[in-house]
Amino acid sequence: MNEWFFSFENVTGGPYALDYAKTFAREHQGAYCWRQGLPDWIPVYDATEIRPMKKDGVTPFPPTPAAMMSPKPTTLPVVTPLANPVDAQASSIVAQSSSGFGRDSVTEGIDFKIVGHEMQFVEIELDPGESAVAEAGAMMYKSADVKMETVFGDGSASQQAGIMGLLLGAGKRLLTNESLFITVFTQTAQCKGKVAFAAPFPGTILALNLKDYDRKLICQKDSFLAAAKGVQIGIHFQRRILTGLFGGEGFIMQKLEGDGWVFVHAGGCLQRIELSAGETLHVDTGCLAAMTSSVDFDIQQASGIKTMLFGGEGLFFAKLTGPGTVWLQSLPFSRLAGRMFSAAPQGGGRQQDEGSILGGLGNLLGGD
Repeated sequence: MNEWFFSFENVTGGPYALDYAKTFAREHQGAYCWRQGLPDWIPVYDATEIRPMKKDGVTPFPPTPAAMMSPKPTTLPVVTPLANPVDAQASSIVAQSSSGFGRDSVTEGIDFKIVGHEMQFVEIELDPGESAVAEAGAMMYKSADVKMETVFGDGSASQQAGIMGLLLGAGKRLLTNESLFITVFTQTAQCKGKVAFAAPFPGTILALNLKDYDRKLICQKDSFLAAAKGVQIGIHFQRRILTGLFGGEGFIMQKLEGDGWVFVHAGGCLQRIELSAGETLHVDTGCLAAMTSSVDFDIQQASGIKTMLFGGEGLFFAKLTGPGTVWLQSLPFSRLAGRMFSAAPQGGGRQQDEGSILGGLGNLLGGD
């Protein structure tokens, strides 16, 4: 049985057929993998059958440093054979899922699965009476028995103490460029229901249990997608003036607090890095997606006038100092939007063909 299981960011998924397992390993090089016949979980680099390879198909990527590996699971998965193990497309439906997803019994906390690669969505499974919250307009589909209600603020218990509490919560969301309202989805029937939320642009949905991070997480603005009801969505102020001006995130970031699962979205793929006490990492100012509250966020001037002016990375780096965990995104939305804007026709004209040395004359000769 050549069916693979993976564990990435404390989430276990599988079984996957070999073709999809190779793709998953290449996109999640810090993951652990397991299949029948192996005595324990191993890093994907050590699995010769699915080892991440470069474009030539021969040269393997270098092994992921131990500090950047996801946590190693303590238990082996229960093997459930695929109906058609050679069908890679069928096996790629679930990229990540919680251990309770798909069970008939009621479980503690919301259950979920994350589907897709570049354009992901998260499907949440609600027990009777259980609720989830999401950004207005994020819903993809839901069961008929799931009741949808729009509320002012973030819907947490801390904001049900009168009109002032509601206004304060809504005002915090407004400062982070979010809607004044949030949508609550509740399963009303005595059975399980489902609701799914889609990412707004190509990237990765990150599922995190706030209990594992001291009940608090700091994220970039606009990154919140959905969460268990009760999670508080607030603001985090940058107290350093220069960091707020040049840190790439502005003076205000999102702060997520509570005990449940949260789902945040970032552009491109994500890299999780564990920083030890005093360890420092320099990051492009737009690539910080999220961090634990223990990480110190400051800025570092790029070295040399020539580097600052012509290096293409701006005047400053984001300086992250541990201890704590940071998540970095490979494609900030600002970078994506800038590339799209620069490639768009200017002044109502049409875009020049890429690589054409004829410019506008090429369009005339092409007849388009």
